[in-house]
Amino acid sequence: MKERELVIVGGGPAGMAAAVAAREHGVEDVLLLERDQHLGGILNQCIHPGFGLHHFKAELTGPEYADRFASLVKEDPNIEVSLRSFVVKLTKDRELSFLRPGSLEEIKARAIILATGCRERTREMIQIPGSRPAGIYPAGLAQKMVNMEGWIPGKEAVIVGSGDIGLIMARRMALEGVLVKAVIEIQKTSRGLVRNVVQCLEDFGIPLYFQHRISAIHGRDRVEKVDVVKVDDEFKDITGSGFEISCDTVLISVGLIPENELLEMAGAEIDRKTNTPVAKDVNLTSIPGVFACGNACKVYDLVDWVTRDSMLAGKMAAEYLKAK
Repeated sequence: MKERELVIVGGGPAGMAAAVAAREHGVEDVLLLERDQHLGGILNQCIHPGFGLHHFKAELTGPEYADRFASLVKEDPNIEVSLRSFVVKLTKDRELSFLRPGSLEEIKARAIILATGCRERTREMIQIPGSRPAGIYPAGLAQKMVNMEGWIPGKEAVIVGSGDIGLIMARRMALEGVLVKAVIEIQKTSRGLVRNVVQCLEDFGIPLYFQHRISAIHGRDRVEKVDVVKVDDEFKDITGSGFEISCDTVLISVGLIPENELLEMAGAEIDRKTNTPVAKDVNLTSIPGVFACGNACKVYDLVDWVTRDSMLAGKMAAEYLKAK
């Protein structure tokens, strides 16, 4: 089994920042594994501006932000990038198995940083009843469809949840000619940034219903309409408050779940409520020499803060290696 000094799983903003910082602090051998065919992670589909205001002191799109770090990674001969590489096994002894086209590789790392990001919560996780027609998408998947594949998922949309992805997709869909009829939020306030509420909804005249929920989705082959009802402070339906919205598309934007299945596989302690590592400080896990950073460690509002803490993870890994 081949040995490597530092292996980083995930080539998004967190993994790239950790790799650059590790090199700056003396790590001579870095292997960066990314399951996609490009570095950049989720930023590649985030074509809207608003990134980098803190870290780069400039307003960038997601791909522009990712490209700045990708350039630093690619220019460093001591950082090996392995694309289309999917890690399938991790042990507490820092042994990894990963698939890449044509082969199964096994390596042992002196230190590991997991920068595996998040996945989206689904309709089933918030238990929206009704039929199961076509036209229901996680908002992040719809974003990838529109921005990377050039495919518009529908003509009339309702968005469930007012997190940043949902708000940004309300604007994006409107710009592509989709009639966004409403954003439905069960809480009293939006979970997204204030600037996104203003720029993505108010500027486009898209209604935002606070303390409402979708009580049912209707449709045979394709979504036809949704039932909406107002809820009280205990999230119970208010009798007589229901109404219908006709639509052919529903986007679900109800939060993210950190991807830590590899960490769990290795036997690390995981907080079952948040699916994040249990540790005394940011970036640490309960397994010595295994670190977690970015949205795998906790869900961040801004990529600038992901970069800040992930660079700290690179430094922490370097210090761990020096002390061994």
